[in-house]
Amino acid sequence: QVHLVESGGGSVPTGGSLKLSCTASGVTYVHYCMGWFRQTPGKGPEGVASVDSGDGRTTYAPSVKGRFTISRDSAKNTLYLEMNSLEPEDSSMYYCGVENWDASGGYCHYDDAWDYRGQGTQVTVSS
Repeated sequence: QVHLVESGGGSVPTGGSLKLSCTASGVTYVHYCMGWFRQTPGKGPEGVASVDSGDGRTTYAPSVKGRFTISRDSAKNTLYLEMNSLEPEDSSMYYCGVENWDASGGYCHYDDAWDYRGQGTQVTVSS
């Protein structure tokens, strides 16, 4: 059973930084995509970033490109999202997800529909 646990959220002022972590267990896919998405109440999910477990290729939503960095430590089964220059518009619940690479069409994308997701971690950026 796949289990994803996010951590690292919090409250920061505009311009601040946070680093989110997502610890994964039970992932049996040989090749997979992992990523982050966010969602605020009353709105649909918004893809943020993705990384390919095979070649490490990353993709980012235009709204976060240049400010956020996704990375993974395969030895620790942990996915990260380093967020800099945070803006109030970044306030949201952040979730990590995992998807079978075959189901992604052979290309991991930040807007993918994830097979599994965690419970989320809240990020609040004050103006």
